[in-house]
Amino acid sequence: MTADRSVFRQPPLPALNSRRGVLLLAGAAGLVLAGCSLPDKPVRSTLYDFGPGPLTPRPQDRRAPLPAIALADVEAAGMLDSTAVLYRLAYADANQLRPYAQARWSALPALLVRRRMREALGERRAVFTAEEAASQARVGGRVPHTLRVELDEFTHHFDSPTASRGVVRLRVTLTESTTVGDRLLGQRAVVATRPADSGDASGGVRALAAATDAAIEDIAQWLQQVP
Repeated sequence: MTADRSVFRQPPLPALNSRRGVLLLAGAAGLVLAGCSLPDKPVRSTLYDFGPGPLTPRPQDRRAPLPAIALADVEAAGMLDSTAVLYRLAYADANQLRPYAQARWSALPALLVRRRMREALGERRAVFTAEEAASQARVGGRVPHTLRVELDEFTHHFDSPTASRGVVRLRVTLTESTTVGDRLLGQRAVVATRPADSGDASGGVRALAAATDAAIEDIAQWLQQVP
């Protein structure tokens, strides 16, 4: 008796090949689609500073120059020791610091404040770094008084969704170097605010620059009153 071989016959090869072809085409299409859906390039943050300053020479100040001073590095801690442009929503949660997502300072705020302060104080007096003051002492025999500054607040402060201001708070200390150590001459806290003309990062930056100038002017007046 001869067995019927048609019972053991395998599926036709063309049908199997066509199924594999469909799977291969589907895989290739998936790769093409995956390549087309690559993430976009990250958006670069906008960099801010206090502006270019005076573009023409200022008139010469004919008042008598003030004593030289040594300006130490401005100290900052926490989130203030970063280039993030920070804001507070005082009407929602005044204790929370929030960074603007696409805005950064071009340098640490402490460096920007010190640079602005040195420019302003330098209009009527020589302003040295700590290293320059030490060299001055070796040459002239007298060490200038040292001004130390701590940056405690530097934020775009929202009192309401439509009203905001730049807030700068500094603590300044003036010392005199003696043979037995530094002698305290004076210390005070300085707070300055200026309204923001818009409720975004650029408006906050302009308000903070103006508030910084106001704080520095306050410090300059205070230095002249310290014995």
